[in-house]
Amino acid sequence: MKQHTLSGTFGKFRSTFIGDRKFYNTVFMLVLPLIVQNAISNFVNLLDNIMIGQVGTPQMSGAAIANQLMFVFNLTVFGGLSGAGIFGTQFFGAGDHDGLRYTVRFKLWTAVVTLAAAIAVFLTCGDRLISLYLTGEGDAAERAAMFRYGRSYLRIMLWGLLPFVLSQVYGGTLREVGETLIPMAASLAGVITNLCLNYVLIYGKLGFPALGVEGAAIATVISRFVELAIIVVYVHRNTGRFRFIEGLYQSIRIPRTLIFNIIRKGMPLLVNELFWALGATTLTQIFSTCGLNVVAALNITSTVTNLFNVVVFSMGSAVAVMVGQALGANDIPRAKQTAWKIIFFNVCICIVVGGALAVLSPFFPYIYNTTDDVRMLATRFMQTSAIYMAFNAVSNCAYFTMRSGGKTLITFLFDSVYSWVAVVPFTYILTHFTNMSIFMLYPVCYFTDVIKCIIGIIVLRGGRWAQNIVSDTVSDRYIEPVEPNANAM
Repeated sequence: MKQHTLSGTFGKFRSTFIGDRKFYNTVFMLVLPLIVQNAISNFVNLLDNIMIGQVGTPQMSGAAIANQLMFVFNLTVFGGLSGAGIFGTQFFGAGDHDGLRYTVRFKLWTAVVTLAAAIAVFLTCGDRLISLYLTGEGDAAERAAMFRYGRSYLRIMLWGLLPFVLSQVYGGTLREVGETLIPMAASLAGVITNLCLNYVLIYGKLGFPALGVEGAAIATVISRFVELAIIVVYVHRNTGRFRFIEGLYQSIRIPRTLIFNIIRKGMPLLVNELFWALGATTLTQIFSTCGLNVVAALNITSTVTNLFNVVVFSMGSAVAVMVGQALGANDIPRAKQTAWKIIFFNVCICIVVGGALAVLSPFFPYIYNTTDDVRMLATRFMQTSAIYMAFNAVSNCAYFTMRSGGKTLITFLFDSVYSWVAVVPFTYILTHFTNMSIFMLYPVCYFTDVIKCIIGIIVLRGGRWAQNIVSDTVSDRYIEPVEPNANAM
């Protein structure tokens, strides 16, 4: 009897968390191009970071601070496009190409508004924002150098914002329809361009002057134009395959009802990504008050751990596509099963990847031309990231699962509100009102990730996130009534 009970329990566990070969084939078809794309991109970012770091620690830290500000912009764009992306995925799942075309137009308008706002903020407040990260203890000359390098890097990077947002519009839409190879190929071409130009422009090879940090920024801007050109040319040459592109620019019209629905669902996502990114950069700023060495160590840590975190982020995209298309097809049971199976698969992989990061973390800092103090801090920070990787895998998949069902208010509470209500105040209090060293402070502050993981599991088990948001709002119902032609009377 006991053996029968155990067999039944294992069978239930297997049916809930483990998929069949067809399921994993689908996951790999979606995820592998994303993993390759993100891995290559982050590997090149690592090499880029190392190249700048070889010039000097102030140059590396200045560029890292500027990239913290760009990180906020990048996630704001992601959040602004995500609301339309939810509808786009479900429209595609329902076979509604007109509805998908409307969502792409909405993305273009969102990109324009976000771009204009970002340029205004960076031009008027960029210097003050950079200075916020330079308040910790350290040499005054080094502080001034960090500010100078960060400022010049940021000003050049502004030229790359336009191709970046357009690449996100096109590439994100392709992923929503299950096409991940083209964005991967475009990204690969961009990162190779970036890497080659980094070598030439940072160090002054092939007759070019040695531009250092400015050369790295110029290389990034050019690579973004290369990536955009590949995606746009391919999509517009294959209109039969990507039917949403037909007539996309013949009109700027978007049905009013759809606009309101996307804003209602998407605004919490935009606000969420903006405030979550601000929360992440605020944490970096809080930790930076412990010393300028911490800024450099955090830069090394984020660059290396991003390379190992590609599985975590890629699985989130798989959840968004597979669960969203199942919901769009009104197959709620399949959507729930898909979410749990991807989460379990992601955790298993991250346990292995996190173990590898923990073992290798003492060696990565020696690639950089920096001090022993920075190397020691970076090692401890990376080991902490390795410990929490599996918990972050659950939280990330939970976020994308809730989002795929249109529960954007819940995702807002789960993500950015949690960061500002729990993580940021907790970190600020421990940093400013205790004598805890940074070696103990960093892992203790990130224990909040475990609590967030538990909250995500509770919300997913409730099942209220699983809903079809386009079943009664297909594109033909968005067609606005046409006024009668008076001449025909």
